[in-house]
Amino acid sequence: MARYTDAVCRLCRREGQKLFLKGDRCYSDKCAIARREYAPGQHGQGRKKVSEYGLQLREKQKVKRFYGVLESQFAHYFELASKKSGIVGENLLTICESRLDNVCYRAGFALSRAEARQLVRHGHFTVNGKKVNIPSYLISEGDVIAVADKSKNLPKIKAVLESTEGKTVPSWLELDAQAHSVKVQNLAKREDIDYEVNETLIVELYSK
Repeated sequence: MARYTDAVCRLCRREGQKLFLKGDRCYSDKCAIARREYAPGQHGQGRKKVSEYGLQLREKQKVKRFYGVLESQFAHYFELASKKSGIVGENLLTICESRLDNVCYRAGFALSRAEARQLVRHGHFTVNGKKVNIPSYLISEGDVIAVADKSKNLPKIKAVLESTEGKTVPSWLELDAQAHSVKVQNLAKREDIDYEVNETLIVELYSK
């Protein structure tokens, strides 16, 4: 399976904003974009005129990298969003937020989405009591995501839960800290998206 294997901090620098791909490091002085707030590469500090297509592409790449989604899967999400009622761009963001790995990260069960993907693949989470090891699994309203019973005492899981204790959970999730579970009260809405993105540009890109 194709995947990005280069330094992820380069992605934040390329998009010109924090994508929170490295967990705690993104909040520290070691954050790459805080130290070098320009694009990576030999010509990263050069001033470039960006075309309309370039702006649209950057928005698409930003969202893909934020959620750790590859091109084919992102195109599939756009197709799903187009078939739903409502605004296509907002539907697209809702679908991305509904990924199991993202929900686990939002709930504080992982320090980053990349870590959440790894933990999901290793079978450390359940959805409505059943083990699900597919990071791209799309949750639904009313679903309960929990740390699997056999995983709660693992040193790795315990360390993560201790590190994220007290983390603010989005309003569309209801956290049960004692049970290490979270209930999806409703799917994320546009106002729940906490990073800067112009989804209209993505819709324009795919509409060409």
